[in-house]
Amino acid sequence: MTTVDFHAWTEAAGTEVSREQVERLCHRYVWAARRCRGKDVIEAACGTGAGLGLLAGVSKSLRAGDFDQTNLSVVRRQYGDRVSAEWFDAQAMPFADESADVVILFEAIYYLPDAPRFVAECCRVLRPGGVALVATANKDLYDFNPGPHSHRYYGAGDFADLFGPDFEVACFGYLSFADVPFRQRALRGVKRLAVKLDLMPKTQAGKKIFKKLVFGKLVTMPGEVRPEMIGYREPASIPPGEPDRQHKVIYCAATKR
Repeated sequence: MTTVDFHAWTEAAGTEVSREQVERLCHRYVWAARRCRGKDVIEAACGTGAGLGLLAGVSKSLRAGDFDQTNLSVVRRQYGDRVSAEWFDAQAMPFADESADVVILFEAIYYLPDAPRFVAECCRVLRPGGVALVATANKDLYDFNPGPHSHRYYGAGDFADLFGPDFEVACFGYLSFADVPFRQRALRGVKRLAVKLDLMPKTQAGKKIFKKLVFGKLVTMPGEVRPEMIGYREPASIPPGEPDRQHKVIYCAATKR
């Protein structure tokens, strides 16, 4: 992988973010935690580890890691001996064959130069019946804005092909535009034009200004998420192989056959 300062683009504790970012972060980990109870779990590309405390509290075992050393140092400060975190590449995980029940990759698949290598690693480390859980921004929205340093985004219509015949794939949508404030819906056309003209902010400072415009008052990103931070409801099932244009977030659960 190319050397990139991923920490600069990580939703790190203490940074100012929109309330929606906190809700999205919390929702995906509650969604995962419900599938990790009593299981041997790996989280790749864990970032600064906001969901690790929740996962550790429900799983049989948890192994976490990230490609960015600064992110790992934050995880170690936050959790101490509560969670074990190590450096590793999601495309070459340092774990034994068939040693895990769940592999998690949240908001990171688009950073991988070779996502099929990650899938091959999931196939190797997962036991039969194990599941890979992926969360990603929905690339099929008409106002979608790809992030810096990304390689390829995958949508609801792409995951079955990506994971291939060794997995049974189910996709889900979270945060429908029917549920977001009118202000966001009204500004979608402006955002689409800004994306088309390459006028979207490229720096964190610029993104912060844009978030205030779209989302209003910002809040502080927590170091750990807790289920009570949101009123959780299950994401909507998406028909297999079809792109989704209603939800801001796509979840994929790929079960090893």
